[in-house]
Amino acid sequence: MCGIIGYNGKRNVKKILIEGLKALEYRGYDSAGIAISDGKNKEIIKSVGRVKALEDKVNNESKMDGLFGIAHTRWATNGGVTLSNAHPHTNGKVTLVHNGIIENSDSLKENLKKKGVKFYGDTDSEVVAALINYYYKGDALKAICDAVKDLEGSYALVIMFDGDTKLYAIRKDSPLIIGYGDNEFFAASDISALGNKVKSIVYLDTNVVAVLSQKDIKYYKDLKEVKEKIVDIKNYNFDTSKGEYKHYMLKEIMEEAQLVRCFLSKYLYSDFSEFDLTPYKYIDIVACGSAMHAGLAGKYIIEKYASIKVSVNMASEYRYEDKIYLDKEHTLIILISQSGETADTIAALREAKESGIKTLGIVNREGSTIARESDMVIMTDAGIETAVATTKAYIMQVLVLSLMGIKTSIKIGKLEKNVLDEYKKLPSLIENVYSKKEEIKDLANKVYKIDNCFFIGRLIDYAISMEASLKLKEVSYIHSECYASGELKHGTISLIENGTVVFAIITDKNIKDKTLSNLKEVESRGARGILITTDEFDIPYDLKLTLPYAEYFIEPMVVVPALQLLSYYVADLRGCDIDKPKNLAKSVTVE
Repeated sequence: MCGIIGYNGKRNVKKILIEGLKALEYRGYDSAGIAISDGKNKEIIKSVGRVKALEDKVNNESKMDGLFGIAHTRWATNGGVTLSNAHPHTNGKVTLVHNGIIENSDSLKENLKKKGVKFYGDTDSEVVAALINYYYKGDALKAICDAVKDLEGSYALVIMFDGDTKLYAIRKDSPLIIGYGDNEFFAASDISALGNKVKSIVYLDTNVVAVLSQKDIKYYKDLKEVKEKIVDIKNYNFDTSKGEYKHYMLKEIMEEAQLVRCFLSKYLYSDFSEFDLTPYKYIDIVACGSAMHAGLAGKYIIEKYASIKVSVNMASEYRYEDKIYLDKEHTLIILISQSGETADTIAALREAKESGIKTLGIVNREGSTIARESDMVIMTDAGIETAVATTKAYIMQVLVLSLMGIKTSIKIGKLEKNVLDEYKKLPSLIENVYSKKEEIKDLANKVYKIDNCFFIGRLIDYAISMEASLKLKEVSYIHSECYASGELKHGTISLIENGTVVFAIITDKNIKDKTLSNLKEVESRGARGILITTDEFDIPYDLKLTLPYAEYFIEPMVVVPALQLLSYYVADLRGCDIDKPKNLAKSVTVE
């Protein structure tokens, strides 16, 4: 996975490429590099580490001013973190940057070696450069089209050829956007890299080659010129500043209340058919990571209020399962993804469509693959989320699922329409959580030195616990596990030792006493219990965080922000790189 930016225009190409990489660094930060050219000469500079290291190296070592260029920030998936594996990669007359995974790269590499091609690194991306160069006989467009026929897997490529003043871009199953500025043209893996430099974009279709010159952009499919749909983005919000906040993660948590308020103003009392689940008897929610945890919270809400059977599935498993659909006509598959480009989720989407099953995407990026290919789509409107660990996008995903469950319940006559008024309280409830920051900081001070912990809960509290545990381990590197409370005694309780921290989440009165009994079980074995609950309950406890009560269908969106803040403050106390946790990247576009 990586971030890609390409530019062809009249401005300072090095500055534009570095700015683009900084905006994309959340997609990868193991290494970075740029290649610039004036049409005759070419300069490539790479560095291991963050984009800042590359910027310093470019400022100190660059000897030329180019007219066009490409740049890349890498999250290693194929080959170690070394200078030779950093992009851009060059072979012969071809220089390129690549996002994706070439599944048959080993066999391609062996065949090219037999033809005398030399390799200097371990990446599949270098193999692509060598393959295009092998086919290149003076016609760049034909060489690219011939080469991609040999590739198995996913790719987004931006390519330069020696002696050619154009950039060439092509994609399959990895995102690539073409941008139109003021007599300047861009290619990028993410719209955030384009800043306010563009007026319109093209979401590049599969195996369409975009040719970016200094004058215009042309598109080709199978060597024939085609037209692509140009989308106006003059109102797109490119704000990626941290403002007053120390980290993006904190800023994005603090944006949640206002985002919820804006979303509800648009959707709460409006009749949008995408929220209506009455045509369905079965729902499969398919997602990864936090999006899957949002789906788990949604499952409990939809089943409780809309009386529809819901299963929640890891996309990486679901796509390979032997599926048994009891009623295809009345089954809906909901795909949840912040980026809309999650590779496993896209694969599940395409398989569902091949099976003739209705699909609905819940995404944060308009024009993303899931948004374009789903039968229906609901945009979460969370804005750009820069921190790798999702916060506000998760909250908006849960809000969408909650509204779907409650609006459907109203339609089938299980609830009255006035229940929607409860949602109007939600922004203020989240702001109430913000007011408890000092209390949450104090709790963080009590636990930040631990090495291991557990989160427990039942039903929707279990769904909340899943996300809380993931958030803590993501940003603080504390080993954290989540278990349904009743499962602890079936083996896991053997790990409890004196001082082991166990967070118990209790918001559901129907299972309150059961979870409390589980907490007592671990305490009797030496655990240090911490209770996360609401002011609905008066539970005497030495160490607890009390949050405002809310109705069942909005409570997760009140409790999770508090636990996001807890994870943030713990990570800050531990001195972690909160916005860019080690080994993680934002948009998982490879399997």
